[in-house]
Amino acid sequence: MVRAVFPLLRRLKQEPAGNVVAIAAIFLPFLVGAAGLAVDTTQWTYWRRQLQREADSAALAGAFARAQSKDPVAAASNDLGRTNTLVLSAPADIRSAPTAGAFAGNPQAVRVRLSTAQRLPFSGSFLLATPAIYAPATAAVVSNGDYCALALSPSAASAGIRMQGSASLNFGCGLATNSQAANAVSAGGSSSITATPVSAVGGLAASSNYVGGTQLLPYSLPQPDPFANLPVPSPSGCTGQLNVGPNSTRTLSPGCYGGMDLKGTVTLNPGTYYIDGGSFSVGSQAVVTGDGVTIILTSSNAASNPSSIATLDVNGGATLQLTAPTSGTYKGILFYQDRRALDSGANTLNGNASSRLQGALYFPSQELDFTGTSGMTTDCLQLVAARLTFLGNTSVSNQCPAASGAASFKGVQVRLVE
Repeated sequence: MVRAVFPLLRRLKQEPAGNVVAIAAIFLPFLVGAAGLAVDTTQWTYWRRQLQREADSAALAGAFARAQSKDPVAAASNDLGRTNTLVLSAPADIRSAPTAGAFAGNPQAVRVRLSTAQRLPFSGSFLLATPAIYAPATAAVVSNGDYCALALSPSAASAGIRMQGSASLNFGCGLATNSQAANAVSAGGSSSITATPVSAVGGLAASSNYVGGTQLLPYSLPQPDPFANLPVPSPSGCTGQLNVGPNSTRTLSPGCYGGMDLKGTVTLNPGTYYIDGGSFSVGSQAVVTGDGVTIILTSSNAASNPSSIATLDVNGGATLQLTAPTSGTYKGILFYQDRRALDSGANTLNGNASSRLQGALYFPSQELDFTGTSGMTTDCLQLVAARLTFLGNTSVSNQCPAASGAASFKGVQVRLVE
């Protein structure tokens, strides 16, 4: 038998076809091994990417929950319950704040680490241990810009911010709206917007009304109410309506008034002024000055009759020279309308070239119509309302004095950071 094999091998050696067979026999194990490793590499890469996608999705879900003051760990776990298709070798490690990575200790970040041990088709037949695959991901709530104007209403029925006529808006900061409308910022007519970024929960249509360089951020995260922690107004000891005639001069002290109708020259001493129903009305020829004042539009019957909450009505031509307090509960707040007000009215604030406003105008449940005038000083102004309408010329440089108590507010977005 053996003697017969050697002659056969000698003949194969002498034949070209025999050389091919011999070489193939020698390299066949290597070819099979290479093909097996290629299959294993492809499978391992697929599992690795799949696991990473699941970790990324869970981290983002947790960060979105954090941005909305919800439980980030529960949100990440729920997301994994929907998306996880691999058998994990250990429970998902979900941490907020993370204990590792560049965002360790950051309460606005969520880190998810997943691991799985999957047997590979080829190498798994001779490897003693199943290789482990790890996928870490960190998502965080981060700033997407500084904003001076925010429309809080989430309605999809209309734009949250509107520019009308030939209004010219020149902000050294951004505009944001929580409106879900297809075009959440309406810049019509010959209006002009110089502001960046412009952020909206809904869509933002490109328009020549935006000055070059404007960054549009459609379909963004809803922006939180920056003044949500202000207390519910609780007026007491209110007097009747105060009237100041066109030729009269008055100096007023903080307190509660059953409406104000100001047509003359009025000085407001520092402090908090409650307007109990009616309106805070300023005539076209009035001059109203005051430093360190907050005007709260409310009603002593607000809980049972929210329609009685006071409104703002400042006529064109009026001179307002008002600054907000630099300390206390209403630090940086110039006007504050009770958030229990019904979304059925509008508030109007006009002013002439001699007007100066510094602080926040806060109308969380109603519309604010703001008309600026060329020369009007609004270098440090924040506008927060259910909806905002701009008419005339408004220029805000967003330069607030260090001790003013007023400042722009940071917008938020969620993104993967690691």
